[in-house]
Amino acid sequence: MPGAASKALIDIRAVTKSYFSGSVETKVLFGVDLQVERGDFIAVMGQSGSGKSTLMNILGCLDQATGGDYFLDGENTLALSRAQLAEIRNRTIGFVFQSFNLIKRMSVAENVALPLIYAGVPRGRALAKAAVELERVGLADFGKRTPNQLSGGQQQRVAIARALVGDPPLILADEPTGNLDTQTSDEIMRGFQALNRERGITIVLVTHEPDIAAWSRRLVRLKDGRVLYDGPAQEGLRQLAASHEHLVHGQTQESEA
Repeated sequence: MPGAASKALIDIRAVTKSYFSGSVETKVLFGVDLQVERGDFIAVMGQSGSGKSTLMNILGCLDQATGGDYFLDGENTLALSRAQLAEIRNRTIGFVFQSFNLIKRMSVAENVALPLIYAGVPRGRALAKAAVELERVGLADFGKRTPNQLSGGQQQRVAIARALVGDPPLILADEPTGNLDTQTSDEIMRGFQALNRERGITIVLVTHEPDIAAWSRRLVRLKDGRVLYDGPAQEGLRQLAASHEHLVHGQTQESEA
């Protein structure tokens, strides 16, 4: 039934998104459908302009769709006020960004505790929970340091601990390895896999790198604001590689002709 509540953690139905500049409308998403069950691990891929960042902003309740429905944990977000969106975002979603978004003047422990402090949790209890999450990401002894005293990989692990401190069922990660080398990227992705497997946390990450998408179980590919592929990650990556090989082969034949 249209508009009925969903049991999926994420359920977007016929979602559209347009941006307006005066009388000019720029359409970005065209009737996107996506269902994400609890415990899923999804990579979202697409070229620049495909709509993947816009989709991620909608999933994270940082922006609202122009049309369609978006149910998050059973609630239709399009019917919520800004205050209600902030509440469900704080309760349900942990964010991990490419640029870490850590506050340099604060200690690592304070950065991790910040979402709880914003939510009204007493400072002492928030810092105690932050210490637990820092230990889980292997940074138990780093709480008193500041972000600029850490490597890029360590800063991203702090960002992951911050995303987890409120025990959200969902993590949205936007290019989480974009600023990291290959070895550090693999360490971060192993951490995401462990969170998904051992704690049952649902993970949706945006990436343009096939080797990062390969860590997921499911792949969603966007093109021109539409879902081009939604299925097993390995099969989707094989199709993507084959399409690239076909394109390169065709270009080679043209240059030889």
